[in-house]
Amino acid sequence: MPMNFLRRIEDASFPLAIRDEADIQCAAVLAAAELIEANLPGPESSTDGGVILRITPQGRAQLNRLRSSQP
Repeated sequence: MPMNFLRRIEDASFPLAIRDEADIQCAAVLAAAELIEANLPGPESSTDGGVILRITPQGRAQLNRLRSSQP
């Protein structure tokens, strides 16, 4: 799930290399929502993976909203 992935990378050092197909798919969703900036392979590419450059301010705000909605 993309939001779980966003939480997982919240404290990572960027740029962050990702190689797992599930992580790349989550990153693609987050990048489309403008919650992260990333260089990701195209759908038909067989590259080694992608790179997450940063979590955007919108992504950080979403993380804060997620934290505040938890009981």
